[in-house]
Amino acid sequence: MRLPALLVATMLTMTTLPAAAQADASTGRFDRPHTGFAPPWTQLHRGNPGLDPAPIDAALDQVSRYTEPDATGHPMFAGAVTLLAHDGSVVAQRPTGWAVRYSDAKGTELPVEQQVPMAENTIFDLASISKLFTSIVVMQQVERGRVRVDQPVSKYLPEFGVNGKADITVEQLLTHTSGLEPWLPLWQQWPDVPSRIKAVMDATPKTAPGSAYTYSDLNLITLGELVRRVSGSPLDELVRKGITDPLGLPDTGYNPPASKLDRIAATEFESNPPRGMVRGQVHDENAWSLGGVAGHAGVFSTARDLAVLAQAILNGGTYDGHRILRPQTVKLMTTNFNTEFPEDSHGLGFELDQRWYMGALSSPATAGHTGFTGTTLVVDPMSRSIAILLTNRVHPSRDWGTINPARRAVADGLARALAVRPQQGRDAWTPTGATGATLTTGDLPGARKVSFDAFVDLDEGDSVVLQTGDGTTWRDVKSLTGTGTRKWTRVEAAIDGSRVRWVYLRGNGYGGRGVYLDGIRISGDRGTVLDAERHPEALTAVGWRAADR
Repeated sequence: MRLPALLVATMLTMTTLPAAAQADASTGRFDRPHTGFAPPWTQLHRGNPGLDPAPIDAALDQVSRYTEPDATGHPMFAGAVTLLAHDGSVVAQRPTGWAVRYSDAKGTELPVEQQVPMAENTIFDLASISKLFTSIVVMQQVERGRVRVDQPVSKYLPEFGVNGKADITVEQLLTHTSGLEPWLPLWQQWPDVPSRIKAVMDATPKTAPGSAYTYSDLNLITLGELVRRVSGSPLDELVRKGITDPLGLPDTGYNPPASKLDRIAATEFESNPPRGMVRGQVHDENAWSLGGVAGHAGVFSTARDLAVLAQAILNGGTYDGHRILRPQTVKLMTTNFNTEFPEDSHGLGFELDQRWYMGALSSPATAGHTGFTGTTLVVDPMSRSIAILLTNRVHPSRDWGTINPARRAVADGLARALAVRPQQGRDAWTPTGATGATLTTGDLPGARKVSFDAFVDLDEGDSVVLQTGDGTTWRDVKSLTGTGTRKWTRVEAAIDGSRVRWVYLRGNGYGGRGVYLDGIRISGDRGTVLDAERHPEALTAVGWRAADR
């Protein structure tokens, strides 16, 4: 989707949220439509605003288990810090494992006295989550009138407009639709910073700009140069003055000082280039070769600092009285501009609706980013929630595998802790997870119509099929599918059998929040023949349970 330039400009000149964009004050809720931002005064504090602690504890325990050796002979990651927040309350912040554990790329463990345990204030190399900081700085320049996202990058960086790039826009860099290749070995093939930057400026698109989504570090390296050119200040100074200082993020920035080394998680043992065990320097070789400050990587931070930034996004760009972005700018950063590429939803900075790491928190409004070093940020405005998992998964080797199951476990744990309130009465029916689970009525002579409330948040391939029949032969009536809407809808259907059942079918995806059925009523020619709210015992549940939330 390409928003018209006038619309973008209008959104950026508005300074107040419309009344419809004010968030409601309910807590512990998952099942509400997305109405905008959290109240702008919301600040992080410890607490639990009505969440079920069991799914959160299970997720945290699973993260801890991932620090133990598995069938591969090594853990998924050496250590982690998990932070979960809802409605401004930090409901969990738990370190586990080790910030420094190994001495070489083979995974030789250091003596116990030399290992460094994870702590709540451990500092991590955020890797590509750094791209969000660059994107925020770009949008701050847009707010100041120095940049327009619909304009060619070459307007601000004339040297970029070569080799077929003259018409690539700022928006296309922010949404990874520029056509530039993902990566260049800058540290290997060019001798110094000026030549490495020139190599990026000289790059030739691999696909026609705007024709495809290709995630590219070159997009953000270019934007780092663009903001330096239009503002007259280097990227690290812009991040400090525009983000970390106003938000009060003491442990966030590039090239952390040696005084903080004892709190920094180690990353990889590198022999090419010969850096040894990397700790306190950016892991990404290209960012390292650019002096540790680059648009695509280089930012270090803690879970708490990152949560404050996330809360500022939920608040519409402000935290503790300090505004870093206008509400309308945040909307642009979290509005999908990539509708032509449905698997790659992306705003002007944030990735959107990526279930592979957002898990059951995923929705078209859910924003976030990941980092190669093992970092994850998920910001869910629909439930006003934050899920952060920071790991040192490349310590000691990037070849030890993926951490995506851990990313989803954390997001799923928070999602399942949020209540889906029944529409009627004290509970609603929900499948327990086994495919083929059935919820079936008894024999209902004269049944003609079924109606019920449904909350559906299912992954692609999952469904609940409404069927009618005589108990032996069944006919499909309606299939309930869909994800991300998080709202109750009333379903009505005609039936031509004496019995009704709902069959849960699980696909091969990651799994969603689930499905809930409530207010089940079946009527005939002479009125109601079954009111399941009054007579729940009339339903036979196999693999379903009555969820009392």
